[in-house]
Amino acid sequence: MTDLLTQTPLRRGLDAILLLIRLLVAGFLIVSAAPYCFQAAKLTEFVALMTKYGFAAPHILAPLSVWVMFLASLCLIAGLATGWAGLVVAFNFVVAIVMVDRFQGISGSFPSASLIAMGLLLAAAGPGRYALDTWIARRA
Repeated sequence: MTDLLTQTPLRRGLDAILLLIRLLVAGFLIVSAAPYCFQAAKLTEFVALMTKYGFAAPHILAPLSVWVMFLASLCLIAGLATGWAGLVVAFNFVVAIVMVDRFQGISGSFPSASLIAMGLLLAAAGPGRYALDTWIARRA
């Protein structure tokens, strides 16, 4: 009965759940960021969007944002510098909500808010057992 209330069996799978969250976030960000990283026309669209919403220096911030998201995704997949990658993801999507999504209401902000929550969860909980961070920590 206690296991039913505390969900102890589910907690035994926490490392796998953290891996799943890392892969889901990274997969979404790679699919979202890669076109902007590797297609000039898509990056030009993103610069125009950032200009429309009043971002400072959109010609600098647009490529910086997409490349940072792409690299953070690779870190999340590997479980390398996971805490920092999670914080970078969270920060990027706080900016997205403040500058763009807030004009689209709760439904428009929900994907960004979810990514903030998952980024903060990974930063606070760590990557779990199936990660380079854990392997490196064990060797040290």
